Amino acid sequence: MVDHSMQSSVSRNSRRWLFGLFIVLVVAALAWKFWPGGPAQKPGAGEKAAAGHVGRSGGMRPGFGGATGPIPVRVAPVVSGDFPLYFKALGTVTALNTINVRSRVGGELVKIAFEEGQMVKAGDLLAEIDPRPYQNALLQAEGTLLQNQAQLKNAQVDLERYRGLYAEDSIAKQTLDTAAALVGQYQGTVKTNQAAVNDAKLNLEFTRIRAPITGRVGLRQLDIGNLVAANDTTALAVITQTQPISVVFTLPENNLDTVLARYRSGAKLPVEAWDRGDVKLQASGVLQSLDNQIDVTTGTLKFKARYENRDQSLFPNQFVNVRLLADTLKGVTLAPTAAIQFGTNGTFVYALEGDKKVTIKKLKIGASDGANTVVTEGLAAGDRVVLEGTDRLKEGSEVEVVSDSQEVPTTPTEHLQGKSAAAPTEPATADKAKKGGA
Repeated sequence: MVDHSMQSSVSRNSRRWLFGLFIVLVVAALAWKFWPGGPAQKPGAGEKAAAGHVGRSGGMRPGFGGATGPIPVRVAPVVSGDFPLYFKALGTVTALNTINVRSRVGGELVKIAFEEGQMVKAGDLLAEIDPRPYQNALLQAEGTLLQNQAQLKNAQVDLERYRGLYAEDSIAKQTLDTAAALVGQYQGTVKTNQAAVNDAKLNLEFTRIRAPITGRVGLRQLDIGNLVAANDTTALAVITQTQPISVVFTLPENNLDTVLARYRSGAKLPVEAWDRGDVKLQASGVLQSLDNQIDVTTGTLKFKARYENRDQSLFPNQFVNVRLLADTLKGVTLAPTAAIQFGTNGTFVYALEGDKKVTIKKLKIGASDGANTVVTEGLAAGDRVVLEGTDRLKEGSEVEVVSDSQEVPTTPTEHLQGKSAAAPTEPATADKAKKGGA
């Protein structure tokens, strides 16, 4: 009884093992049939040979390192030339002068002589305060001056008379001295009255508010009919001098050596102002001045550039991208920035060795402008470096140089899949053509 049950258990285990093996074989067959790049149908005699060739050389198993064919790449030459050394920064446009126009006398605002946003010249009339109170004050001061001038004249006549009498010994010396003192007193009074007249004239002139500088007027803050106080907190208008105009920007302290050396030598360093998108050049100017100390919180030094701004392309408080041309490096080696790779062992490129293979060259690089990079060591003019197709490259890889970027694989397996799918179709097309001709 025991032997019978043991035999039954062994028989069941054998069937389970056979069934599992069958399932594995079926899955393997399906995987082989539907594997990417695998044969979709049974090829003919000519197709078998072509498929076998593709399987050996093209690699029917992408991703497993079975590819031995050349890898398509795009290359570019290393050149020698001049490299403009630009320093980039974010700058703020500032007006050369900004004036808050306020009234220097009080009264009713009776006239506004400017349009909002208008360009005005220094001395142009902007507004007018009611002048009548100040005209009356001027007349009063002039009347007081005339009165005291008459008294001064009378005292001077008396003084001359007393001098004659004193010479004849007809009056005492004290009388002559008193007359002289009275003349001096009236002379002081006349000067005071003259100052009052001048002050009244000045106040009357201040009722006509004029532009102190040439610039653009902003939006007006007060309307006709408002009572204006002298030196009121509310400005009548704001004038900004926009021709010329300045841009303030900062540079990190580790970039200062080259800039300061050129600036102190008297060179006029060009400074370009680009829009926020860094697409359009808005104005070109020169470096005007620099600050006298580095900001300890940011480690930067403040600079100011000046622009003529004849086309009014720059506005105060506008943000721009600044490009300062610090120097021009002559006859340096330039490599495309896209070809430079960064790895754990440093900076390197894949350079062509002959026409079919690549080799790794370690580099020492300098400044870069995004498109080209200065190479100080590792490359020479005339070398060719790989721009696209570096994903599958290694030392000594065989490559095929192509001119169209669409022919370069974007993933490590794309080239293998494309070749294995395209190769079997050519014999099949040829066979079809033969059968059609027959």
